[in-house]
Amino acid sequence: MCVRPGAVVTLVLRPRVDDKRWTGVVSSAPALVVPAGWQVDADGTAHATLRCAGTRGGAARVTVSAKAPDVAGAPRGVFTLDVNVVPYPQNG
Repeated sequence: MCVRPGAVVTLVLRPRVDDKRWTGVVSSAPALVVPAGWQVDADGTAHATLRCAGTRGGAARVTVSAKAPDVAGAPRGVFTLDVNVVPYPQNG
């Protein structure tokens, strides 16, 4: 996804059909794309807000992880979104 600096993107993930639940969201470049407002509804729908840096461009990979609630171990990243922040062209 390509966005302009300062963009705010709302990410909504539907409930999973397997026994896993959404557990968290991570950005590969938190200085560029900051995940905020993570919330999972009772039905399993997950919500997050992605806030993009206001002045610079670059790329970040946002990963959302999921795991079964009754299984030990680390959650696995199962959803990825590549975010490219593209600044406006400079005049002059």
